[in-house]
Order: sequence, then structure tokens, then C-alpha cells
Amino acid sequence: MAQRFRSVVLDVDSTLSAIEGIDWLAARRGEAMRAQVAEATDRAMRGEISVADVYGRRLDAVAPSREEVAELGRAYVACAQPGARESLAKLTNSGVRVVLVTAALRDAVLPLARHLGLSDSDVNAVAVYFTPDGKYSGFDSNSPLCRNRGKAEVVRTLGLDKPVLGVGDGITDLEIKTTEPPAVDAFAAYTGVIERPPVVRAADYVIRAFDELPAIVLG
Repeated sequence: MAQRFRSVVLDVDSTLSAIEGIDWLAARRGEAMRAQVAEATDRAMRGEISVADVYGRRLDAVAPSREEVAELGRAYVACAQPGARESLAKLTNSGVRVVLVTAALRDAVLPLARHLGLSDSDVNAVAVYFTPDGKYSGFDSNSPLCRNRGKAEVVRTLGLDKPVLGVGDGITDLEIKTTEPPAVDAFAAYTGVIERPPVVRAADYVIRAFDELPAIVLG
């Protein structure tokens, strides 16, 4: 049977890894900061508030150091979803292009991508900046990934072979299908970490575990 999809666009936080990166970093600043940031993250992923309204505010409040971002990268790998590495290997070995498109911090995502067998060039994420002594000094506020519908903008620039399947858990992931013109041909809601009903209702597929992905992609 012919492949259904030739390219796959994957989210990272609460999809490839069980972690929401900014929430993980905020927890290092105490319970009050963790709760505040987690609430903002959840509301943005449910589409109740815009990503642009909270992205910089959360990150500047937490102000993670270079070492803390490196620790987050190790945590991403430790919390990688069961079956993700094997499933992505099946796809890439079958000639499917797999890319990550995420609002997570690029320096933290790169170790996870390498763990999953993907190259650095397959990672589309937000750059974070540090002073020479490793203190937080800002992020790439011009990145489309820091605002709603930005993931669709990025996917359109990648020149992916069609048909393209998007996979993620949040509203910002779903937007790659619902933004006009759609940046992908179909969207799969990943519910293995968290299930967001508005995303599930609008999805073409629902994936509860990564070992379900190859059958959807390869047909």
C-alpha cells in the first residue's frame, strides 16, 4: 500500500516528551512560580489566551541559565515518550521526512532530537541567549514560533514533500492545519501525555501512543 504521508511535523512538549519545558524550568523557582507559569501554559494550549501574550513574560520571569537549559535537555530525553524513537526510525527508514516544529528552546530540544535519531537541521525551535557567564539574556522574540499561527508560517518555509501530517497536543499545533492556507494535509492529536478536547475534536486522527504512528503514516 502506498504511503499516506511523505512528511511528518512533530511537536515536542507534551508530545515527544512528557515535559512542558517552561513549566519544568519554572518549578526550579518555587511552587508559586511553577503554578503561575503552568496555568498560563495550559490556557495558551487550550486557546484561551494568545501565545504572544505569555511567551516572553513566562520566559523572562523564569530567566533560565545555560546550565538549567542543558538540564532541561537531559530531562526531555529522560521523559521521551515510549516507542517514539523506534517509531520515528521506522518512518525515516521508509523515506519519510520527520521535522520538529516547536516553541520550546532550541538548546534544550537538540539533545532530544539526537536521541530520537534526527539531525540538528530537523529542529525548528526558539533560540535562547546567555551572557558569557551563562546567565539568561533573552530569546529570539522575532521567531514566528513565539506567537499563534507561527508554526504554520514555519512549516510553509520548509518545503516538505506532500502529503504532510502534523502531530501535537495543543491549539498551536492544530493551527498548522486550521490556519489558511493549511500548512499540512492532516493533523493527528497526540493524547499520550494530555488530552485537550478542542484539539481532539478537530483532529483527523488521534494517537494515544507512538507505536500507532507508523500505521497512520505508512498506510
